[in-house]
Amino acid sequence: MQISELLTPVYDAAWLPWAVQYFFLIGISATTALTAAFAAFGSAGSPARRLLPAAVTVLLVSAIAAPVSLLADLHQPGRFWHFYAHFTPWSWMWLGALLLPVFVTLALLFCAAWWWGRIGWVRVLGMALAVSALSILVYTGAEVMVLRSRPLWHTVFLPVNFALTAWLGALGAMFLVGRWLRGGTQAMPVELLRSLSVTAVVMMVLGAGAWALLGMLGLDPSFDAALRLFAEFPIWRVSLAGAVATGFCMIALLQRPARTLSAPLPSGALALTMLAAAWIFRWVVFMSVQGVPKYGAGLYLYDMPWGSDGLLGMVGVLGLCVALMAAVTYALERFPARTRGLAA
Repeated sequence: MQISELLTPVYDAAWLPWAVQYFFLIGISATTALTAAFAAFGSAGSPARRLLPAAVTVLLVSAIAAPVSLLADLHQPGRFWHFYAHFTPWSWMWLGALLLPVFVTLALLFCAAWWWGRIGWVRVLGMALAVSALSILVYTGAEVMVLRSRPLWHTVFLPVNFALTAWLGALGAMFLVGRWLRGGTQAMPVELLRSLSVTAVVMMVLGAGAWALLGMLGLDPSFDAALRLFAEFPIWRVSLAGAVATGFCMIALLQRPARTLSAPLPSGALALTMLAAAWIFRWVVFMSVQGVPKYGAGLYLYDMPWGSDGLLGMVGVLGLCVALMAAVTYALERFPARTRGLAA
């Protein structure tokens, strides 16, 4: 009897879990910025205007926390200056180094204008912020999509799915923070949030259908690569089943009446499900896809580090977001007069 032994080499992941945190937070920040810019043009007392307190809170927290994750992903934060010292406009990372500071600055100015009740400035900054947010969504999607060596990444549907899942996570974050703002979830425009969430889910389903259709027509190689993974590796079938189950769970929660979603438990369950869906999608895209060899068979092995490059770093980012959320919600509670005119 002949025994064949298959050896799988161990390679260090090029994209660490820090990248998952960065793309998760910057995606939420950009899509929240677009939502907040839209809400700023609502009339006083409208559901759109009542969405602003939660949108501004999520925007402020994510716009601060996202760059921290990016600097950590560079391994040596001092490397950031290299993007400015070397002219490389063909690099999406170089372009991102220019676009990101502009976006963060506009986000902070937008939040400050809202805080001080300057509705005119909020709308002017909102238009500029929306354009900047779109540039962030394009750059973050393109810098991964351009890698031709990874068929699962090299598809136009990757930036689209990044944007849609980020918007889903942003809406979930607004559901979540609403309970800690003045008036709690009862003051939130739940019907508007639910409608936007349903829209995001429908757009994701349509995007998945278009991806599958183009793949079956032989126009998108990433679909064939995905089919091979689902056919050969049980862990990928489990991931697909989990994604479908999460989608059905969200749809079931979104079907509940608005008054039910105003209660803390249903709104919290929906918010955490939406946030988890956005985060897990990025984990699969970055960490699981890196386990697929560019050449050869099998899967590469990846063990989650316990230190700052793995679990500890992820917990640290979560702690930073919780601390920022606590500071922002406390400030809104302590100084509500400046925002009352815009939130009403």
